[in-house]
Amino acid sequence: MNIRTDHLPFPMPKRPHSTVKKWRHLSLLHWKINPVCLTPYIPDGLEIDTYEENAYVSILRFMMVGVRPRLAFSVPGVSTFPEFNIRTYVKHGDKTGVFFITLDAQSRGTCLYAPYAYGLPYKYAKGRLYVDGSTYSWKSKRVERAEELIGSCTGAGQSMIAKSGSLEEFLFERYCLYTLHKNRLSIAYTHHNPWAFRKANVITNTLAEPYNFGIIDVLQPDFVHMSDGVVVHTYSIEDVAT
Repeated sequence: MNIRTDHLPFPMPKRPHSTVKKWRHLSLLHWKINPVCLTPYIPDGLEIDTYEENAYVSILRFMMVGVRPRLAFSVPGVSTFPEFNIRTYVKHGDKTGVFFITLDAQSRGTCLYAPYAYGLPYKYAKGRLYVDGSTYSWKSKRVERAEELIGSCTGAGQSMIAKSGSLEEFLFERYCLYTLHKNRLSIAYTHHNPWAFRKANVITNTLAEPYNFGIIDVLQPDFVHMSDGVVVHTYSIEDVAT
């Protein structure tokens, strides 16, 4: 599948991408927070990115579909699984991206491979994602410490693309992730078309053990969005130039 390049804020690497996947049926819950509360989570070399002086933390719940190496086929029962992650928004120089506080997936292969290859803090969790028209419901429970996320949301309004300078552009249009890999600040580029999304409303939301982000009400996000998803080409990791 060909993916547009005219919307990218910076070019993708000249080498071929390494993996192909789909992110499908996403629920995105966002809280605005004081940037100071994020400082303990952000590695040296990264700057917390803000929108109108607020930092943001987002919970994403979605299906990872058809994950495969670029020249291989996806494997039924292995390549598709539910994922839940908590991310925030950072930058290095002029490249804005995301930084993951934690990631949970019902894929033992991913939970073994991603920390080794990318330094991403994946944990194994059993989860379910249900799609009923414009309502997405989810349930995830981490096996290791029984941390649990249960909730649902329903779409409101028409699908849209983020306007330049909007909060949605800040939250959605990110084309790289940063991570600490073998104690080195590293970057992995993610290439996909612009996000199409809808605003949404939370029906239920429980997070058993919230992180210390200074959020007043972890059960009620400031903003909620839903998206059918995108096809993603991911590139192998590389050290951040210093």
